[in-house]
Formats: sequence, C-alpha cells, structure tokens
Amino acid sequence: KLILHYLPEHPKYYPDDALSDRNERFFVSEFIREKIFLFYEDEIPYSTEVAILDFKEREGRKDYIEAEIYVEKESQRKILIGKGGAGIKNIGAAARKEIEAFLEREVFLDLRVKVKENWRKNENMLRSLGYSDD
Repeated sequence: KLILHYLPEHPKYYPDDALSDRNERFFVSEFIREKIFLFYEDEIPYSTEVAILDFKEREGRKDYIEAEIYVEKESQRKILIGKGGAGIKNIGAAARKEIEAFLEREVFLDLRVKVKENWRKNENMLRSLGYSDD
C-alpha cells in the first residue's frame, strides 16, 4: 500500500477483457511448439520454430490453420515426421485439441515440417519470425 501511494495514475494500456497483447496466431504457434517440446524433450525442440502461414476463420466450417515447423537439419525433420507420419500426426492432434479449446471453435490444422539450415543465425529469418525489435 505504501508504494501505491507514490505511483502515478495512468490510463489503462489494454481493455479489461484483453488476455494479452499477443494475437491468436502467436498462441497457436506456441501451442504447436509446446507439443514438440513435450513429445521430443531434449531431442529437437531448441532447433524448432513455428510460423503460421494462413489462418482463415470460416463460417459454418472448421477454421483453417496452415503452419510450418522449421528445423535446421534433415535428420530433425525426419524425427518430427516420424515413421509413416506418426510423429507429425501426434503433434497435430494434441495441438489441435488445445487450439480448439483456446479459440472455442473447431479447426483444421495443416502442419508441414521444413528444413531451414541455420535459421537461428539468419537475421532475415529471425526478423520474419518476430525475433527482432525492428
């Protein structure tokens, strides 16, 4: 209470109903990334990033979300996809469930795994993924 007395009053930065300053695309990509961390632990996660390429809200139909998972090596891509696509299917199913709960509507989640060698050292790639203050 003592500190509150000294704080200046200021208008609110965000409305009362705002959960975050981040948009739905950010949360969707983080849900997908989280599943990679959970399923693969120390194997791959720190070399992955998720980009939402398309996010279409469709009246009377499932929303369409297209996402690419970037890894740095072909061997990582193969691990994520898994035998017969089982790995990417598991990631997608778990992420979709959480995304639907968050958005409170059904979604069709289209995931792809792409190799982008040394993406973590590429300034343009980092900027396009939101890792720059520019």
